[in-house]
Amino acid sequence: MIYLVSHRSTYHYSEPASLSQNELMLTPRSTTRQQVLATQLSFEPEPQLLRSRSDYFGNIVYTFMAEQPHRELKLIANSTVQTGTMAPFSMVATSAWEDVAHQLFHHPSPELLEAFQFVFPSSMARYSPAVQDYVQPSFPPGRPVLEGAIDLMNRIFHEFTYDKSASTVDTEVEQILQTRKGVCQDFSHLAIACLRALGLAARYVSGYLETIPPPGKIKLVGSDASHAWISVFIPELGWVDFDPTNNVIPGERHITLAWGRDYSDVAPIRGVVMGGGAHTLSVQVDVIAQHVA
Repeated sequence: MIYLVSHRSTYHYSEPASLSQNELMLTPRSTTRQQVLATQLSFEPEPQLLRSRSDYFGNIVYTFMAEQPHRELKLIANSTVQTGTMAPFSMVATSAWEDVAHQLFHHPSPELLEAFQFVFPSSMARYSPAVQDYVQPSFPPGRPVLEGAIDLMNRIFHEFTYDKSASTVDTEVEQILQTRKGVCQDFSHLAIACLRALGLAARYVSGYLETIPPPGKIKLVGSDASHAWISVFIPELGWVDFDPTNNVIPGERHITLAWGRDYSDVAPIRGVVMGGGAHTLSVQVDVIAQHVA
């Protein structure tokens, strides 16, 4: 499937801002199931400085600086992406989770060594005794790691409630376990913390998900949204994605932007502003499928 992805962020300031310096992580990356065909960034006002680089994880990062006074800052990222599905796999063909954890700890290959960095707790995905207790039913002794990861994803989907008002960008895993409510960022952090508590490698994936309107309804402009899911390293398969918010293995409708240890590594926009007073932020996302003959 080919998608046109548009992400529009607009900052409104109550007073003129004299300078704005930001980092953007809004450019999709090419993967084994995704190819970026085109990408373009635009800004209002035009920046005096614009640079691009790859970060430690290989994500594409743009740095820009607007030095003229402005009361509004618009950031628009447009991309054309071709996506596919994962190849079919068998749950019984994967190693027991304990064997995978042992392999990661001893990392006898470059691939395992690279994955090993995602075994450790990170600032937004820490595990505790409560997390360790929660993950255990999904990973009894000897269970294939893929089967356990799917079971964990299924449990989070059915045992937690999606509620935008229940958390903030800084909500910790422990609170999500207590309230059993949150959003895709929270469920991803919980799943990652659970897997790392077992010594498995899990990373946070940011991206977009195409939404499908109800039958007979027209899709509204700006109705799509940023999304988050996780990826687990399985020696026989490599990195395998799981979406605990929707209880699916990500496929064509999932578009990958970036990955890291947790949300703090892949925030779409971060930066500083001088002046500006109070500000508000509005975001519109469109993921539009292109039907190719």
